[in-house]
Parts: sequence; structure tokens; C-alpha cells
Amino acid sequence: MTKLECLLILNTPDESLGELIENAYSLRTKYKGNRVSVQLLTNVRSGNCTQNCAYCAQSRDSEAPIEKYRSVSDEKLYGDNDLVSEFHLSRHCIGLSGMGFTDREIEELAERIAHMKMSGTHICCSIGFLTEHQARILRAAGLDRINHNLNTSRRFYPEICSTHTYERRIQNIQMLQRVGFEICCGGIIGMGESKEDVVDMLLDLIAINPESVPINFLLPVKGTRLAERDISGLTFEYCIKILCLARLLLPKSDIRCAAGREVYFKGHEKELFKVVDSIFASGYLTEGGQGLNETFKTIENAGFTWFVESVDK
Repeated sequence: MTKLECLLILNTPDESLGELIENAYSLRTKYKGNRVSVQLLTNVRSGNCTQNCAYCAQSRDSEAPIEKYRSVSDEKLYGDNDLVSEFHLSRHCIGLSGMGFTDREIEELAERIAHMKMSGTHICCSIGFLTEHQARILRAAGLDRINHNLNTSRRFYPEICSTHTYERRIQNIQMLQRVGFEICCGGIIGMGESKEDVVDMLLDLIAINPESVPINFLLPVKGTRLAERDISGLTFEYCIKILCLARLLLPKSDIRCAAGREVYFKGHEKELFKVVDSIFASGYLTEGGQGLNETFKTIENAGFTWFVESVDK
């Protein structure tokens, strides 16, 4: 699809939205069936980040009243991993705030990952920028996938973050792919970007070809630079058009509706799951979310089944 064709998708008249959703649904069922992949997210290191990402409660500029710690307890981390195993969830996602880590910190994380992998869970880690040496340590420990989002377009990126560049993100992803990681890579909608920026980000994702594409819809956090951002444009209709475009452009990837699902798609879960095949349960790092049992009920009430994946030892 050309950029113009992508923009036409985002400008689909609301009266034609049903047809667009059905087109996306045909690809969703072809490649993903009728199942919804559920991931659980654990915040392993919280706050005190050196980066100034405008949306993030953990950034150096944030005054958000969040809990800050350098390392979550084994009890919490392994307890969450046990939940992933107990409910046969698709994946355990772990996030660590910060841009860089010492080799010793990575070695300690690798030990914890190796311990969790003993239960057979699939693990994705969001961990800033690694050296190739550090990436290989985590790969040897059994880490399957790494999340590193583009967040927005190359043009708009300096408006969101000035402590590192868009190009550095691209280079980091390319290094991780060379090492052998699956890639989880997406963005955030509602930060003040244009429709052209949304399209440019999604077109860049085609070149990356990530296994998973998480699309977040901004939840303005008090104390961050985007706390007062106008989100009135994040209607269900506009948000679902973006997810439809992601599905059309990256039909074989997991398209995940991440942060904002419980807000912007409330009451529209059936339409949502016709397009996406992946979601989070129980929160988003520093923000709360729908609990596991409620998530399962939401999926089933919409006529879908939740994905049982993590059963292989």
C-alpha cells in the first residue's frame, strides 16, 4: 500500500467502518484464527530513567507519583511468571526502565530469565538499549523476544524525546534481529502526531517486520509533559481504523491493542477482536488495567477464545 492509500484507510467514512473491519477480520482469521493472545506485564525496574520521553511516568522529567525501585522482588517476578504458567497465557512481558545497563545487571537479569524459562513460559523483555554482548547474554539465557517500540514517526520523534534519536532505535532493533531475537515493535497514538505520522510509523514497521506490533493509545499521566494532551480525537472510530491499517499492512504479525484498550474500546470489544489478536491483562507498567478473569470474560463474551500457548517445557 502507498502512503496515500494508507491515509485513505485512516479517513474511511464512519458509515463504511463495518466494511473496513470485515476486511481486516478476513486477514485476522486467515493468519490468527479466532483466538486472542493474552500477555501479563511485570515492571521489573521502575522509575529513575535518564530519558525524557514525554508520555512516560518513569522519565527523568516526570513528576508522576509512581513507585520507584531498581529491582522487583523475586516473589513478585516469579509469582507473575507462575500466573502465566497456571493460566497458560501467551507470554510474560517484563519491563525495565532506563537506557543502559551494566554487564553485571544484565547477567543478574539473565539468571532470573533462565529461572523463569524452566516453567516453559515465553518471555519478552523491554529493556532500552543493549550492547551486542549483553543481547547475547540474554539470548543464551533463553529470552525469546525483545520489545523496542518506534513510538511515533521519524519526523515527530524529536517532539517526544530528545535524549536519544529515532535512528538509534532502528539500529538497536537491527542489532537484536542479527542476534536472533523475535521483535515486538509498535507505537503510541494520541501524542499530538498527525495521521501522516501514524502512517509513516506503520510503513517503517513493514521494513522491521516484527513478530508483534503493540499499539498504545495515550493515557495522559499527571506529572508528565503530556498530562494535558487533548485526547478528544481518540474516538473508537479513529482508533479502530489505525488498528485495521496495522492489520492490513502487517497481516502475519500479532497486532496488539495495548494501553488504552479498557478506555477507548469499552463496549466495542467484538469489533476490536475482529481486528487484533493480542492484548495485555492486569495493567501497563505504572498504569492499572483489566484483571485476568475479567479479561477472559471480555474475550469470551465477544465470541472469541483466549490463546493457550505457554505449555511447552
